[in-house]
Amino acid sequence: MNVAIVCTALLGLLVFGLGLAVSLTRGATRTNFGFTPDPTDRLYKRVRAHGNAAEYSPMLAILMLLIGAHQPAAWMVWTFVAATAFRYLHAAGMLVCPSLDQPHPLRFVGALGTYVAGLVLVVAAFLA
Repeated sequence: MNVAIVCTALLGLLVFGLGLAVSLTRGATRTNFGFTPDPTDRLYKRVRAHGNAAEYSPMLAILMLLIGAHQPAAWMVWTFVAATAFRYLHAAGMLVCPSLDQPHPLRFVGALGTYVAGLVLVVAAFLA
């Protein structure tokens, strides 16, 4: 199976999985609309993790599919895998941290890796 397609599917799973987590938490807390902007609140952390994934995952998926359609080099395929892993690390860092107003190593590595891998994918898309 094509790595670009698998990574795109995994990014979709991340977005929809986090969305489901938000919905289940809303049901459990009886919060149908909005959230408390408390960086330690479970619903707030899930909403922000979902929102962040929804902001970055679609563009990463588009770039992966575009580049993947042009016989990418092996190192580029590994960039697809890395970008996907960084998105998961970032989400995990947001969910496991005690508070979003404090730095967390998973969140930092996930964000930095997303930026680096994303920029590499953008450059590769220009060359594809």
